[in-house]
Amino acid sequence: MGQQSSDFVNAIDSFSEPVDRLRAALDASCVVGTWDWDITRGGMIYDAGAAKLLTGDATLADREIYGMDTISAVHPADYEWLIEHVGRAVRVGGLMLAEYRVITEDSTVRWLLSRGRTYQDAAGHPIRSRGIIIDITEMHGTGERYVVTNPMTLEDPLDRAADMAITLKKTLTEVAPAEVRASVDLLLLSLGRAIARGSGRH
Repeated sequence: MGQQSSDFVNAIDSFSEPVDRLRAALDASCVVGTWDWDITRGGMIYDAGAAKLLTGDATLADREIYGMDTISAVHPADYEWLIEHVGRAVRVGGLMLAEYRVITEDSTVRWLLSRGRTYQDAAGHPIRSRGIIIDITEMHGTGERYVVTNPMTLEDPLDRAADMAITLKKTLTEVAPAEVRASVDLLLLSLGRAIARGSGRH
């Protein structure tokens, strides 16, 4: 569908660059975000990148938000579709990839890729979902929105690495050195792009 871009950030080579250059590369390529959904309570927690993309308000980061506030920046044409399809994917459990649009504060339409995993209790009920979100507008081409689930697949090394990187990002606090936080953001960016390419859409 869309053309695959050959202009990807090499996070490993970028680790030796100064922090401001790492941040500039991250900002120029796409915004990385993480999300954590407590399905039982209904609360969603975003980091600043995900909060800005999905709610339009980065100040909502690191606090539990509920209901339609969690996706208030989603494109009106994708809103009901996203709720319906993500709801179905969460009930199935396992890995999920979703691609959809948001509208930014300056009315620009951006394409997002959300990659997450839903965890179930012993009875098979979904209890928690966690993942990463990236802005893939420049990579998107003419593809359509989609949600893919595949709970039965053997776990891919990239998926495992993304889970570990999300945990690492959540572990780091503001007292961690800026270059370490920037490097984790770039790692998430690279993993997200690799997952997007592997989905067959880019």
